[in-house]
Amino acid sequence: MLPATFKELFLSMENKGMRIAIVSDAFHPQVNGVATTVAETQRQLERRGHTVRVFSPRDFGITVPLLTYSEIRIAPFPYRKLKKLLDEFAPDAIHIAVEGPLGFAARNYCVKHRLRFTTAYHTRFPEYVNVRTRIPLSWIYPYPRWFHNGSARTMVASETLKNELEAWGFKNLSLWGRGVDTTVFTPEDPLPLPGERPIFMYMGRLAAEKNIDAFLKLDLPGTKYVVGDGPERKRLERTYPKTVFTGYKFGRELARHLAAADVFVFPSLTDTLGLVMLEANACGTPIAALASQASHVVVRDGENGVVSDDLREACMRALELSRTRAREVALERGWDQPTDQFIENLVTARA
Repeated sequence: MLPATFKELFLSMENKGMRIAIVSDAFHPQVNGVATTVAETQRQLERRGHTVRVFSPRDFGITVPLLTYSEIRIAPFPYRKLKKLLDEFAPDAIHIAVEGPLGFAARNYCVKHRLRFTTAYHTRFPEYVNVRTRIPLSWIYPYPRWFHNGSARTMVASETLKNELEAWGFKNLSLWGRGVDTTVFTPEDPLPLPGERPIFMYMGRLAAEKNIDAFLKLDLPGTKYVVGDGPERKRLERTYPKTVFTGYKFGRELARHLAAADVFVFPSLTDTLGLVMLEANACGTPIAALASQASHVVVRDGENGVVSDDLREACMRALELSRTRAREVALERGWDQPTDQFIENLVTARA
């Protein structure tokens, strides 16, 4: 018999809310796409009447900074406490969001207790490690493949990513899209940012794998803004003194920054989706992106942005695009459908 899906169990219990455990090494107060996705998924599920508990490093008394990412803290040796927390919560479904120490502990817990679980492939960790260390991808991919192939389903953001992972030997892959909160991210009330127009803006973590130099080294008119922080900030500030670095911004203040930009620049080649592109579009700002798996998923070339192997060309062409159209495309990417997909992908922990 095939494992019961969460949706089937949900219907069998006459629409009563379910208990869903999400285990994630990335969660607030961290600032990244995984933390945002997990928080919004929790909010959407709770709105539908489910009881959702996110188990994250903040549940553990002792955390340590991740190597080269001091702002990201992880929980070392979390198994004993996580076991106690999961035992007490007694979830109907268990989802593991990240392949970190907590994710590893949750996987062990499920295997030892013969529980089914799902995972998500949010981040290209092999590519991140390769960028920093030059260790061949073929040496790195066996770990995430082993990790995720133990799950009943591994959720991925796009068909192209699904195809890539299948080529690496991943199994049981299913689609789980992403959305954007178009009530927070709006074109309204843009900040009067100082600097010559046009304003080209990057927003996100400042890390080597984000390929930010590809943007900042461009000869562009106007002013370049970088909104965010991370281990690369000091080097980038030294290398590009004419660029405006704002640090992290949140909520409406972040939206007002994005709305004030003329073009949002996305140089990353390693992201699995890039929520920041959806957020920029929701603020009416068109995208200029290098060709990548993520940019091809989000950008409709010539409508809400421009994708090109020549990033300067993409930036200049994006200036000509309709801000109204960028917002319209974002309005098609709410959280209802991704939440439906998440629910359909979950499996019951116990047979």
